[in-house]
Amino acid sequence: MSPRTGNWMIAAGAVAVLMGMLVLPAAMGQPVDTSLLTLGACGVSLGSMISALGIYMKFRTTKSEDRPGASSAESRNSARRVRGGCDICHGDMPVIHCKVHQVHLCPDCLGQHYDFRSCAYVPSTRRTTPKAAKGMAKVHGA
Repeated sequence: MSPRTGNWMIAAGAVAVLMGMLVLPAAMGQPVDTSLLTLGACGVSLGSMISALGIYMKFRTTKSEDRPGASSAESRNSARRVRGGCDICHGDMPVIHCKVHQVHLCPDCLGQHYDFRSCAYVPSTRRTTPKAAKGMAKVHGA
């Protein structure tokens, strides 16, 4: 699917929400018309669902990689290396620390390492440090 499909779905959803919003004041007249109230509520909810689906489809189509053979974790981690990152892939910021094996893991590597029977996990306290910030001098005054 093309990213333009998402644009059309977002626009169609916005139109449906607008139509639902226009019908709601007509339903709130002196004799409350429940059929118009239901129609307006359905228009708003259906329009918001269509818009959300269009945003999702647009995100998924623009996220796809040019290389069909590479997985998303490998391509993302090979493009950027982080000092103090994951102990396994050395790419992403670690979010979990395995107390048994003493390794800090990123979300992608956690899926491969996860074993509920033997591992004990705690949030990782390791913070990544950019290389340029380490050598910068602090300037006082000015």
